[in-house]
Amino acid sequence: MKLESITLREIRMPLVTPFETSFGRVSNRRMLLVESKVDGATGWGESVAGEGPFYAPETVETAWHVLRDFIWPILKDRKFNSASEIWELLAPIRGHNMAKGAIESAIWDAEAKQKSLPLWKLLRGVRQEISCGVSIGIKESLEELAATVERELAAGYQRIKIKIKPGNDIEPVEHLRQRFPNIRLMVDANSAYRLDDWAHLKRLEAYYLMMIEQPLGWDDLYSHAELQRKLDTPICLDECIHTDEHARAAIELGACRIINIKLGRVGGYTPARQIHDRCESKQIPVWCGGMLESGIGRAHNIALSTLSNFSLPGDVTASRRYWTEDVIDPEVEVTRQGTIRVPDGPGIGYAPRLDRIEKLTARKEILS
Repeated sequence: MKLESITLREIRMPLVTPFETSFGRVSNRRMLLVESKVDGATGWGESVAGEGPFYAPETVETAWHVLRDFIWPILKDRKFNSASEIWELLAPIRGHNMAKGAIESAIWDAEAKQKSLPLWKLLRGVRQEISCGVSIGIKESLEELAATVERELAAGYQRIKIKIKPGNDIEPVEHLRQRFPNIRLMVDANSAYRLDDWAHLKRLEAYYLMMIEQPLGWDDLYSHAELQRKLDTPICLDECIHTDEHARAAIELGACRIINIKLGRVGGYTPARQIHDRCESKQIPVWCGGMLESGIGRAHNIALSTLSNFSLPGDVTASRRYWTEDVIDPEVEVTRQGTIRVPDGPGIGYAPRLDRIEKLTARKEILS
């Protein structure tokens, strides 16, 4: 196989509803799409880097720079046997997983299309239907939060995750538990707390949560291990896990009992499968988190979620939860049972809408 060209596109899409976390509020998304041409086949990927370096150090600007000035020069003259080799070819570049994940996933899509296979089958996935939960941002009032949860439950979603931060944590969780006593409920702090807050976080255990996601520092495995020893509720790590080595350390330190695997955060399918396999061997369940992706990134999350150890509902939702109109055909839809049926078409199984993508494109660069 040989990479013939890549096309970088920045598209801009307004969210249906602003999304607020402990580190900020997003109303409009800037997203970097990568189109790869591999031996005549076209594959698509998406960098999940944000507008600013708040969830992770990467941004749309850094991902564009690294893809153009470092990743393309490494890959443009190289021959490889499969997309699974891309991760190792890019090993000289330290970090920048969101840039790596964008090109790596695009090449996986192209390879699956070359072989006339659904991407999930090329990945050795085992599910033809995946379970879905939702992530709900911080709301202005408890009434707005409860109304949002009620609407998502009515749509069939199997698990509710709410964002929390200091000063906005116990009260919303208590309110939801009183209103919806039997739902599968979890919270996500996005690194908003410190280990000294452990007694406050322990108060959340009164509300029988599935997990507390990433309560402490984005790179602090040691403090999470200390906190997990103080809590009965499982800690799920997200921002802390960038590599298989991080996953190994987290598991052996006892820093978590669940791991959220995000394709962009870890750098693509090859490292994601390594982390998945390690967790499966240690009986650590995993699930797929979301990053406000367009349909391109969402399609890749669906394929990833078919692997055997993705045993908890992920943040993979319907297109219309975030966008009035998506960039793929058909759009992602969720059944009344809170599941997504995995497409059987070649590659990601959804066709990029080139007319829509071009209309949304703010800048474009072809590297060949």
